[in-house]
Amino acid sequence: MQIDTISAIATAVGEGGIGIIRISGKQAVDIASKIFQAKNHLPMRDIISHQATYGSVIDPVNSTIIDEVLCIPMYAPHSYTREDVVEIHCHGGSLPLRRILELTFKAGARLAEPGEFTKRAFLNGRLDLSQAQAVMDIIRSKTDASLRMAVGQLEGCFSDKIREYRHQILEMIAHLEAAIDFPEDDIDEVATDEVRDNIIILREEMVKLLKTGKTGRILREGLETAIIGKPNVGKSSLLNLLLNENRAIVTDIPGTTRDIIEEYANIGGVPLKIIDTAGIRETEDIVEQLGVEKACSYIERADLVLALFDFSREISSEDKQILALLAKKEALILINKSDLEAKLDIAYIKSVLPNHKIIEISTISEAGLPELETAIVDMVYSGQVQAEEGAFVNNVRQIEALRQTDEHLEEALQTIHREMSPDFIVIDLRSAWEKLGEITGDTVGEDIIDQIFSQFCIGK
Repeated sequence: MQIDTISAIATAVGEGGIGIIRISGKQAVDIASKIFQAKNHLPMRDIISHQATYGSVIDPVNSTIIDEVLCIPMYAPHSYTREDVVEIHCHGGSLPLRRILELTFKAGARLAEPGEFTKRAFLNGRLDLSQAQAVMDIIRSKTDASLRMAVGQLEGCFSDKIREYRHQILEMIAHLEAAIDFPEDDIDEVATDEVRDNIIILREEMVKLLKTGKTGRILREGLETAIIGKPNVGKSSLLNLLLNENRAIVTDIPGTTRDIIEEYANIGGVPLKIIDTAGIRETEDIVEQLGVEKACSYIERADLVLALFDFSREISSEDKQILALLAKKEALILINKSDLEAKLDIAYIKSVLPNHKIIEISTISEAGLPELETAIVDMVYSGQVQAEEGAFVNNVRQIEALRQTDEHLEEALQTIHREMSPDFIVIDLRSAWEKLGEITGDTVGEDIIDQIFSQFCIGK
């Protein structure tokens, strides 16, 4: 596959000031030389690596100038893919980009598959698999915290931890194999005891890393958050306040929000995927009934529920219905309109949900908003150090590999407990070592690699 030279548009679809066509492979420079003519008439092969040269892209069939461009060659191995790479920077309209891309195909390139540039960077040893996945996480990051995590993973913070774990396991294997190879030294028992102690320590470290999985997933994908409450309690006002824009319609008429509104908000660096639901109440309006049913379903699937209650109104049957829905949910109880006369029985809410945090807020004066932000951030990080985001587990594949590694280590401990031969302990440890290698891509199958990179955009 890597024999081919590939080409693709590397910038987003749409009009812009600049568009980039990227070419990678052994023939990248030759292909570029067929369509690019430098204004200083310097041959393509004589242009210094990583130096931008001004010129034109010309159709070699009829010598028509397609666009004025900058051309940047990057010679192997000092490029993103560790192959020869040429980037052509043209004007960012769809027509010049498409025309130039077509010329690269006619000159000998083929269209890159999704993620193929990054896949080649992985296969050529520039990135490991977790770093390669971090490239797409950087592109998709929605807050500073999610960007920090992705950049940290790209720099190898997470990979370094995994490599250290693999190194520790290899040392255990070597220790046991030495005992197997030199039985006359009678070190079996000592070696086994040391390995058992080291496995216990390693498992403790891995448990800590696994606990970052929920936080990592939230920073990567967003915390799915449902705002619920009865009509006119201030749900849409809270949504607008969190978004810093008038996204939802706010009126005194009950039932204004009938459908579900989804938006992303940045709360203390945590990306919140906020769902503003229809007010929960008994209604004969068929459309509103559907909205209420949807709201109840979103409560079930949400990572976090922001439940609003009106400080100026007494507890109603709708409020009691909402409290019942929150018994087994991660939820923050928000008492809105705290600047009005108190009529709500907060003691009753505390008696029903004694373990849920209650925050008094006002969507008018913005009172209580800093406390709400702190509560959300504390809930997401769960005491973990925010500065170490780059070492967080952040996807299902990594979590599952770590979980299975822990199972193999547990099996190794059971093997030791049964006083079985060191050969059997080595088998369990080698299985753990190989499973960790799937995270960095050292021991992963080609089908998994293909599946991961298929999720990338074509130009990356």
